[in-house]
Amino acid sequence: MEVRHSPDAPVVAPVHSHLDLEGPTFHELLFEWMQRAPWLAISLAAHVIVLLVLSLVPWDLFEERPETVIVAKLEQPVEEVTDDPPDEPEPEILPEKVVEEPVIIDDFVVEPSPVELADDSLAEGDLESFDPAPFQFNDSNNVIGVGAGAGDGHFGDRFKQGRGGPKGGDGGPRADYEKGLQWLVAHQDSDGKWDADGFMKHDVAGEPCGGPGQAEHDVGVTALALLALLGDGNTTTRGKYRENVARGVRWLVQQQDADSGLIGEQIGHTFMYGHAIATLALCEAYYFSGSPLLKPKAQAAVSYATRARNPYGVWRYDSPPNGDQDTSVTGWMILALKSAEEAGLKIDSNAFTDSLSWLDEVTDPATGRTGYAAVGESSSRIPNVNDHYPTNTTESMTSVALLCRVFLGQTPDDAPVMHKGAALLRSALPEHDADGLTNDLYYWYYGSYAMFQLGGRDWKVWSRALDSALVKTQCKSGNEDGSWTPDGPWGMVGGRVYSTALGVLCCEAYYRYSRVLGGR
Repeated sequence: MEVRHSPDAPVVAPVHSHLDLEGPTFHELLFEWMQRAPWLAISLAAHVIVLLVLSLVPWDLFEERPETVIVAKLEQPVEEVTDDPPDEPEPEILPEKVVEEPVIIDDFVVEPSPVELADDSLAEGDLESFDPAPFQFNDSNNVIGVGAGAGDGHFGDRFKQGRGGPKGGDGGPRADYEKGLQWLVAHQDSDGKWDADGFMKHDVAGEPCGGPGQAEHDVGVTALALLALLGDGNTTTRGKYRENVARGVRWLVQQQDADSGLIGEQIGHTFMYGHAIATLALCEAYYFSGSPLLKPKAQAAVSYATRARNPYGVWRYDSPPNGDQDTSVTGWMILALKSAEEAGLKIDSNAFTDSLSWLDEVTDPATGRTGYAAVGESSSRIPNVNDHYPTNTTESMTSVALLCRVFLGQTPDDAPVMHKGAALLRSALPEHDADGLTNDLYYWYYGSYAMFQLGGRDWKVWSRALDSALVKTQCKSGNEDGSWTPDGPWGMVGGRVYSTALGVLCCEAYYRYSRVLGGR
């Protein structure tokens, strides 16, 4: 039968029943999944990141843990019962040996530059054979006093405890030379020198000391003050004044010309005195220290002195020498060269032979009197300065000649003129004068060392007079306490430092050098 539709009725599409039963195909699903893929990937990545972050969180820190309680229990140690040891006897307490700390002198110069002799063929003495140990001596009878009774070898008993004088009693002067040393130390500048004309700047309280010297003599008075300290047993390494010695030696070295070896400046006509005394001080200081820094400086000073000597003659004021000669400068030079010889430095031994010839030349064989620059010539004076000091009341040049003859190896038996010279000194003994006209410490110095070497009656008579003169002339109050007033013929040149150093050196005469001629 035919079915007819109304024109208003909806038209229904045909239904394919087999499509409804089977559902979407694989291709349709794949296409649908591919359309949704980016969002799935993003979702997956986000989940992975969240999981990673959660895995990094230390979840164990949020867990509650049970508290750990630590209980400490102290147990008393078991005491051991032991028998007490027997009482030990108290140890014997020995006095401690005081060891003096050495003063190191390490800044004399940067580069030592020794000045050698002009003619090495004239020099004697092997420098390498010198033993730097300053207190080891041989047993030979040396002209500076090795031999019987030489407590410290060449240089007497200056290191011996309980020696004569104020510390022992050997007939030496009773003047308080320790106060003299204290005065010198108190008036030393910090750089090591003694100021000839300005030493009173150290008198900060009370009336300042009087008696200035002349400024150009700082080298000479510094050397004399050092000799006074060295003479009492102080060196650069030992003694209570070793620091003062070290500073003084260093200052002298700093004044030395590196090329010529001259110590100080070539000022005036008396600079040779300063150089000679400074050379003596450096040689003694080197003898006791053995310092390799000091050795070339002492040798340079000795070499300068050697070149300043007149050919086949002696010394005076000039270098190079011009032929002038005198006994006074020569005396200091002989002492300096003998100390250099003792220290193992190079010296010209011809200087000793020629010096003896000079002493014979200016000594009157009939009287034993030695002249200044010729036979019969009295000691030097400066016109209108110190010529009011008499020259006929002292025997200065005779005393210089006597001491030099002893140091050069002569004896009264070899040179009978020495007996006559000693008689002259006995007739002109040290004597205190209120006006200072006879207070010649230069004469007293040389006379004391000469008469001590001669010994016997000569020394006994001289030392008694010296004792009285030194005690009476030593100051005993104020800032001048311990010093000697420079009221002699050369006091205005060297000043109070000069006179005090010589006063102390006079007190040291009986132990500073050993007696060459033995007990007479």
